[in-house]
Amino acid sequence: MAEQVDVGVEARALAVESNGLNVIDDSERKGRPSQLFWPWFGANVSVLGLSYGAFALGFGISFWQAVVAGVVGIVFSFLLCGLVALAGKRGSAPTLVLSRAAFGVRGNKLPSLVSWLLTVGWETVLTILATLATATVFERLGWGGGSVTKVIALVVVGTLIVACGVLGFELIMRMQTVITVVTGVLTVVYIALVADQVSWSTVSALPGGSSQELIGALVFLMTGFGLGWVNAAADYSRYLPRTASSRGVVGWTTFGSSLAPIVLLIFGLLLAGSSTDLSAAIADDPIGALAEALPTWFLVPFVIVAVLGLVGGAVLDIYSSGLALLSLGLPVPRYVAAFVDGLVMIAGTIYVVFFGDEFLTQFTGFLITLGVPVATWCGIMLADVATRRGDYAEADLFDRRGRYGDVRWWPIATMIVATGIGWGLVTNGNADWLTWQGYLLEPFGLGGKEGAWAFANLGVLVALVGSFVAAIIGWYVGRRRAVPAKVS
Repeated sequence: MAEQVDVGVEARALAVESNGLNVIDDSERKGRPSQLFWPWFGANVSVLGLSYGAFALGFGISFWQAVVAGVVGIVFSFLLCGLVALAGKRGSAPTLVLSRAAFGVRGNKLPSLVSWLLTVGWETVLTILATLATATVFERLGWGGGSVTKVIALVVVGTLIVACGVLGFELIMRMQTVITVVTGVLTVVYIALVADQVSWSTVSALPGGSSQELIGALVFLMTGFGLGWVNAAADYSRYLPRTASSRGVVGWTTFGSSLAPIVLLIFGLLLAGSSTDLSAAIADDPIGALAEALPTWFLVPFVIVAVLGLVGGAVLDIYSSGLALLSLGLPVPRYVAAFVDGLVMIAGTIYVVFFGDEFLTQFTGFLITLGVPVATWCGIMLADVATRRGDYAEADLFDRRGRYGDVRWWPIATMIVATGIGWGLVTNGNADWLTWQGYLLEPFGLGGKEGAWAFANLGVLVALVGSFVAAIIGWYVGRRRAVPAKVS
């Protein structure tokens, strides 16, 4: 009997998931909130978290300032994911379908487009890093490292990511459990092996930065961690029963996704703060540079932990990007949408790995630029979750004439205006294609694009808070209008 059960589980994991944008049937809703720990931990245990130590110190702040920015930014941003995940439990539909309750059935195409760009961008970034890391380590081992190695690495990594995205939820959940265990153990070994590279006297002597630089690092870390996931947060909680604990959904999502990044960031700060050469190398190859301090015998395990960690994040991204593409209106099954996204991911990786420029400046620009509209959407979505007193009306999520309407102009206008203001309050001077940003820093008296607030990334916070407040106001006004006046 046990063997039959095992065979059945294996068969489900290797079967192509049939669910797409539909509401999950009651018979398929199962599990406990604690099971959310595995996909979120597996997606965020990547050794890329170590490289964020160099990114944070690049803002000119001290070790302790970076720790504060990291802990606050990581936990708060993943708490936003936990709150959005509540919508998945209540509505049992993908995040970008539940978003229709705020934007309208067709009005939701705007956030769907932004979400698709972000998730495809992230899965491409992670594939790029896995390819570069493999080539760097193989070169050190004397096994190659040139274009041929990069091509082989891209084929292996790309195939693994696309296969998981196409097969869907069951395989992803099982794979993330394996990734969590393997990468967790090997990451601990990595930390033990390079711990002697840390020079506390050097790290503790790093000068402190200004409050503007601290805010800039905090917002960057928020954007690089939790805000990069909010638009997919309900895609996995949607399989839970409606009776599942709401606190459990929020708590396990936040805990599972925050735990590894906090540990990795703090150790990454110690490594980067001890060596200016390492910090500089991370800008070109964030993962491969971390292998320089390793003994030769651990390089192969390092490639495994690096690639698996990056694949864990990319798998969740390609699954959610496929759902976002369907939400945009592509008339294909979910697995076809995931395959299409995989082709886009591979094309983007080929361009950056073989023809692109320095990684860090483009990566920073990508995060902050898309972080603004995603923060705006998140504020509106959180307002909808906060004001909702019951479950979603499932049928109306797919009906333009239903209670959620076709196009809801107040949230759409809020997203457009808040994004415009947000882009005016961030700068990305090192990326040539983003020098137009920051146009409101001078009119708002913040010193212009060269002033103290230029790299504080205030636009992300303004977009998040401003859109939340605007959405609450819109809900309150709309509710007042819906209540008939008293008849005297």
